[in-house]
Amino acid sequence: MSDEVATRLLIRPSPYESALELLQRTVALACLVEGIGYWVRLLGFFDGPAWRFDLMPYYWQVAAVPLAVLFPFAAVGLWMLASWGPVVWFICAAAEIVMYGFFPELYGQHYLVLVLHLAVALCYTALRILYHVERRRINPG
Repeated sequence: MSDEVATRLLIRPSPYESALELLQRTVALACLVEGIGYWVRLLGFFDGPAWRFDLMPYYWQVAAVPLAVLFPFAAVGLWMLASWGPVVWFICAAAEIVMYGFFPELYGQHYLVLVLHLAVALCYTALRILYHVERRRINPG
């Protein structure tokens, strides 16, 4: 392979890299919406039981405050395609999986949230593996 061909291959992103970027930016938008949802809940913009921080049970206070901060932080990292973005998203997803998966009697049953987090994790892992395999194939050693 000539240097010109190798350079051209490195400049144009692979389909897996483009798909990974699209996935991260889509998840970033979802994280931003989720973070805003937690802030709305903490600040009490809507009437209802436990829709304000001082009226929430302690277990919701402990869960909602970190997630209200971490979800927008994850959104920024994912949108910038920073290496720490998926890590922060994973922390948020793990927290919600524990909340809704292991304690549904406290936090409610949100199976869609669980399925979406698991689907995003599987897609991200698959794309990272495919991207890594492709890079190893193009540039061995």
